[in-house]
Amino acid sequence: MNLSLRGPALVGDAVLPDVLVRVEGERIAAVTPIDSGSEPPGEARAAERVGGTMLPAYVDLHCHGGGGFAFTDLDDEAAASAARHHHDHGSTSLLASLVTMSPRDLERGVAILAELCDDGLVDGIHLEGPWLAEARCGAHDPTLLRDPSLAEVERLLALGRGHVRQVTLAPERDHGLDLVHWLTSAGVHAAVGHTTASFALVEQAVAAGADLATHLFNGMDPWHHREPGAVAALMRSAARGHVTVELIADGTHLSDDTVRTVLDLVGADHVAFVSDAMAAAGVGDGAYVLGGLSVVVDRGVARLRGDS
Repeated sequence: MNLSLRGPALVGDAVLPDVLVRVEGERIAAVTPIDSGSEPPGEARAAERVGGTMLPAYVDLHCHGGGGFAFTDLDDEAAASAARHHHDHGSTSLLASLVTMSPRDLERGVAILAELCDDGLVDGIHLEGPWLAEARCGAHDPTLLRDPSLAEVERLLALGRGHVRQVTLAPERDHGLDLVHWLTSAGVHAAVGHTTASFALVEQAVAAGADLATHLFNGMDPWHHREPGAVAALMRSAARGHVTVELIADGTHLSDDTVRTVLDLVGADHVAFVSDAMAAAGVGDGAYVLGGLSVVVDRGVARLRGDS
């Protein structure tokens, strides 16, 4: 199917008022800004006018569910429904994220998501846990957090059949730096997150191969001028081109000024906006479960029950 669309579009880092976008099959063949001071080409005059602003499709590296379904439901139909919800809302590429679970449940979740990858519904698996710091566990059950073992890592990667793309870890856990080596040697991206690690330890993790930061600032000690910690180390590594930092730019997890500051200091090429969406995405306020923990969504903001 070929299409010619015309209207405002995000091109580079600016929204241009009049752009011709030509689609051939499943690919964008051309993006052509139209000069307001000249006669548009015939194709532009015949193009279908769009009602909104055209944007590149969204690639989401961090997503737990949506449409009332979660990838942690351990049900293949629920997982497929969550993926389809995000496809319907503009995400063409999606990593399905699992939170911390028991070894048995985590293995089952990876096996289910590997099937979805085979079917083309998701583009890979992200393990957010279980090798995280208790003090910065966020919406992860602290009783299920654990130190990494090579046996568990190899078992999960085998069940993933090459589809595990990203693993979030706290490098301060026993064998935390070993975990970075195990993952990167298997072609898996190691992401630093949910951590209390020092500046120096995070730099060691990056030197060992970690190249992602899971939702920068969230799940990390605040940046202190005497103890800069993970946030400063990850931002410096990103500014040097070694790390890509995730940001949840929803106005709740981070202020807009924080987002703009990171973009100015790090550069857009090393920032990934992620949804970190859960089952409530697209559904609304109410009570939900994430990784066995109770979550309440009130006026569009999700919080652990009784927490912030």
